[in-house]
Amino acid sequence: MRHVTGRARRAGAALAAALTWAGLLAGCSADGPGPLGMGGALGEPPPPEDVIRVTPEDGSKAVRPGDRLLVRVPGGRLEKVTVVRSQDAQDAPVPGHISEDGLTWRPDDDRLALAAKYTVDVVALDSQGRRAARHTTFTTYVPDRRFIAYVTPENRATVGTGMIVSLSFSQEITDRAAVERAVRVSARPPVEIRPHWFGKGRLDFRPEHYWKPGTEVTVDLALRDVEGARGFYGLQDKTLSFTVGRSQVSLVDAAKHTMEVRRDGQLLATVPVTAGAPKHPTYNGKMVVMDMLEVTRMNSQTVGLGAEYDIADVPHAMRLTESGTFLHGNYWATDAPGRVNVSHGCVGLVDVKGGSSDTPAGWFFDRSRVGDVVEVVNSQDKTVAPDNGLGGWNMGWKEWKAGSAEK
Repeated sequence: MRHVTGRARRAGAALAAALTWAGLLAGCSADGPGPLGMGGALGEPPPPEDVIRVTPEDGSKAVRPGDRLLVRVPGGRLEKVTVVRSQDAQDAPVPGHISEDGLTWRPDDDRLALAAKYTVDVVALDSQGRRAARHTTFTTYVPDRRFIAYVTPENRATVGTGMIVSLSFSQEITDRAAVERAVRVSARPPVEIRPHWFGKGRLDFRPEHYWKPGTEVTVDLALRDVEGARGFYGLQDKTLSFTVGRSQVSLVDAAKHTMEVRRDGQLLATVPVTAGAPKHPTYNGKMVVMDMLEVTRMNSQTVGLGAEYDIADVPHAMRLTESGTFLHGNYWATDAPGRVNVSHGCVGLVDVKGGSSDTPAGWFFDRSRVGDVVEVVNSQDKTVAPDNGLGGWNMGWKEWKAGSAEK
């Protein structure tokens, strides 16, 4: 057996220590292949959170919609980022893109959904080519105050050429620009469609002229999580559509006591009518059929006229304004149409009690639909207000466009 002196043992230990430190230093260098780097120690890979940074942080709660989702690495490059949004018991991928330098990932839409859980899975390489993976989650703010839009016309309806798309909101809107950007109305064939606000609670859309027959109109509501007023967030994310049918425009001449009914520009008939009496004249201007009722009750107290009338069974009633103007059948003054104006502001056509398709009122009702235009001329009243029913056609195109919140 070879005898090793103490001096030799000490020399060997020193040499081993020198070699060990040389190896560690090589591992710490930026170009070396050793196990250290980006926070690693004694041959262990760095923690994933040091390699991959995710904002919002893992486990965050009640994240506000103004915060931004961002994935980044301080060095190396991102290989794959998968983000899933869970909302209303449904999962949906969140599209996004990795930057050209490979250091960051951002979603294509940087607005976070409310009342949602986000799951983020990332695979990346650090600056030394080592692969790391990270899984994080966070949840977003759940608002207790929401608003919705009530939309006219109904989904899948077939309407007349005078229909105006009207949104009435359940909450006054203070950020009208944000809400307006979240609503898109489009048509096929294409036509310019512009919005107009009436106060803080109503947003209407229309083209410059009446729709062309056969037009398909789509209303996209991307209101979900849009803050329309302080602390009030939209609820809807849905698409509606309707079809424009044939054109029917009727011209009521209050002085002549007649109504000319034109279908696709051709005169169908001239019908005798009675309009508003001198004390209660009918509005002038363009009005749009908003609702059609086979029979309805009309009570003067509902329109501020005291106890002047209460008729329980008015037949063939078509609403023209929110304030109570109707075109309807009249069985209690059948000698008035064509001769004299006796109504309290409505337009009356000859009818019988219970209604009949054989009367002028029944004939017109059977040939009408929601969205048809009824225009009144030569009455002694003012022009109907653009926000009284669907009266927006009484406003010039320049003025209409000026009512947008997006200047």
